[in-house]
Amino acid sequence: MRIVSLCPSLTELVFDLDRGADLVAVTRFCIHPADGVAEVEKVGGTKNPNVKRIIELEPDLVLLNEEENRIEDAETLRAAGIVCHASFPKTVAETAAMVRSIGSAIDASDGAERIALDIEARDRRVRASARCRPAVRFAYLIWREPIMVAAADTFVDDLLGLAGGENVFTARKERYPTVSAAELAEAGPAGVLLSSEPFPFQERHADELSGLTGLPRERFRLVDGELLSWHGSRTPRGIDYAESVISELRGAVTDPG
Repeated sequence: MRIVSLCPSLTELVFDLDRGADLVAVTRFCIHPADGVAEVEKVGGTKNPNVKRIIELEPDLVLLNEEENRIEDAETLRAAGIVCHASFPKTVAETAAMVRSIGSAIDASDGAERIALDIEARDRRVRASARCRPAVRFAYLIWREPIMVAAADTFVDDLLGLAGGENVFTARKERYPTVSAAELAEAGPAGVLLSSEPFPFQERHADELSGLTGLPRERFRLVDGELLSWHGSRTPRGIDYAESVISELRGAVTDPG
């Protein structure tokens, strides 16, 4: 089978399902596993793939994510007679279903089922544990200028929510709204999570945002954006990581000093 993957987390999933040898092209943002993707042709970015080259490669299947990739590219590929598998999981449960669907599409159902069952088992465990503990209010920043946050109906919101997190921006209509420093301060999150992607937040940005908002510096935490936003074979680890992030914030709230 000849596969093209246009989403980094799906590329990683293909390798983890032992179908990496079937990949004939990926995007330049597909970085995991490093040794595996190094040998695969790159066909541009997620938003601007070289569709002409993809068609020339005559893949049996192109994997896309509806958030990462453009609908017009999918339409062009389908018009050329290429089979496309587009997914858009916004929850942990939908991620398990996506893993099963892709496993079926690339003849790797057994491996996909193992990953999906692992996701569901960890989901149940972490949700059950969180029910016995107080919720923790958080904000999750994905961009610096302007400040952008993940709101409701996003994978990261569901992932942190299952661990007992309560997103302070769930009332926003947009999934990734822009907020001001004043709005962030007024929301009063117990923790402000600064993601490593798509904007690579660093400690100096935490200092900056603390100054802009007036929120205590200790509320700002750098977090691994790959573990919290990549859906697929990374999700089992992401669930455990989300639990550790919320637990750490909860500890800071209940024992502030």
